[in-house]
Amino acid sequence: MTPPPPSGHAPVSDTPASPSPRLRDALRPGQAWYIVAILTLANVSGFVDRQILSLLVEPVKRDLGVTDTQVSLLMGLSFAVFYSVLGIPIGRLADRSSRRAIVAVGAALWSVMTALSGLARSFGQLFAMRIGVGVGEATLGPSAVSMIADAFPRERRGTAMSVYMLGTFLGSGIAYALGAWVVSLTANQAPWQWPLVGEIRPWQSVFFVVGLPGLLIAALAMTMREPARSGGDSAGTASPSFAEVMAYFRQHRRTMLTLSFGFACSAAVNYGIGAWLATFFVRTHGWTASEAGTLQGVLTMTLGVAGTLLGGWLTDRWVRAGRVDAPVTVGVLAAAGMIVTAGVYPLVPSATVAAVLLAPLNIFAAMPWGAANAAIAEALPARMRGQGSAVYFLVVNLFAGAFGPTAVALLTDRVFGDPAALRWSLAVCAIGGMSFTMLLLGFGRAAYRTTVATREN
Repeated sequence: MTPPPPSGHAPVSDTPASPSPRLRDALRPGQAWYIVAILTLANVSGFVDRQILSLLVEPVKRDLGVTDTQVSLLMGLSFAVFYSVLGIPIGRLADRSSRRAIVAVGAALWSVMTALSGLARSFGQLFAMRIGVGVGEATLGPSAVSMIADAFPRERRGTAMSVYMLGTFLGSGIAYALGAWVVSLTANQAPWQWPLVGEIRPWQSVFFVVGLPGLLIAALAMTMREPARSGGDSAGTASPSFAEVMAYFRQHRRTMLTLSFGFACSAAVNYGIGAWLATFFVRTHGWTASEAGTLQGVLTMTLGVAGTLLGGWLTDRWVRAGRVDAPVTVGVLAAAGMIVTAGVYPLVPSATVAAVLLAPLNIFAAMPWGAANAAIAEALPARMRGQGSAVYFLVVNLFAGAFGPTAVALLTDRVFGDPAALRWSLAVCAIGGMSFTMLLLGFGRAAYRTTVATREN
C-alpha cells in the first residue's frame, strides 16, 4: 500500500516518489480535486441528458405520434448500444491522448445533441439525436476513471471515485424532478415561443434547458490539468492493443468476470427500480405520476449522493487498514442492504412505509459505485485503464440496460399476468439480482486480491 503523500503534494502514481520528471508532473491536492469537480459536473450533465427522455414518454408519444416500442428504442437501443460499444475505441484513445480534450469534445457533443432533440419533429430525427448523445457520453467514463486513478494514490481513490459517481445520482435526481414538473405542465398543451427557435411544446423546451449548460462544462474541461500517467507513461506513448487488453482479462478472468458481472447485476436492479418505481406508486398506492416523480427525484439527489460518499469513505478507510479487497467488500455490503430494503418496500401495505423504506434503499443502491470504479482501476495496469474500464462499462451498461427494466416487465406480463403484480416483480428482481451480486463478488474477492498484488503499474 502506498504511504500517505507529504503535506501539500499528492503523488500521481501508486509508487513512491520518482525522479525529477515525475516530481515536476505531480498534482497538488487542489488540482486533483479540481479534476474531480469538473468530471462530476460532466457526469451530472450527462445523466440529466440521458435520463430526461424516460420522463417525457406521454408528451413525446402524443406530439410525435410514436408507439411504446418506438419510445423504448429511443430510451434504450439508440443510446445504450453506441454508448457502450464506442467506449472501447474511445478508451484506447484515452490511453494515449489528452483525456481532458476527449471529455471536452464529448461534453460539447452530447450537450448539442440534447438541445437539438428539442427541435425533433419525427421519430427518426429524435432517434438520430439520441445516438449523438450516446456517442458523446461514451467519452466520459473511460477518461474519468483513468484521470482520477492517476491523480490520487490508492488510499484516496475510493472517495475521489465516489465524488465523481455522485454525479450519477444527482443527475438522475434532477431528471426525475424535471420530469415531475413537465408532467404537471403537460395538462396545458399550449406551445411556447423561443427566440430563434419559434413555436415548440413544453416538453421540447426541457431539452434546451438541460442541454445547453453542458457547453460551459465542455469549456471548463479544458482547464483541467492532465495528470501524468502512473508508471511514468505520458500522452502520446504507444498504448497496448485491444488484443493485449483482452489477454490481460483472460489472465485475470476470475477477477474481471466477477467484478464486471457482479456490479452489472447490482446495476440491473437499480435500473429496474428506476424505471418502474413511479409506476409502482401509481398502480399500487394511487399516487399521481408527478407525486411519485418528485419523491424519486428528491431521494435520489439527497440520499443517493450521501450513499455514494459513504461507500467511498468506507473503501478508503478499509484500504488504509490494509484490506486490499475493500472496494469489493463495499459492493457485497451494499447488496445485502438492498436485499432487505428493495425486497420489502414493494410488499408493505402502506404507501408511507414504502416511502420511508426508500430512504435506506437509496443509500445502499448508491454505495457501491465509487467503490466499483476504484476496484476496476486497481485491477488494471495504468497503461490500459482507458480500454479496460471501457470493457467493464460495456458489460455493466449492456447487461443492466437489457435485463433491468425488462426483467421486471416480463415477470409482470408473463409470470404474474397482472399489471397490479408489479410490486411482486420488483421484489423478486431485487432479491434475485442482489443475491447474484453477493455470490459473484464474494467468489471473486480472493482473485481480486491476487490481481492487485501482482499487476504491473
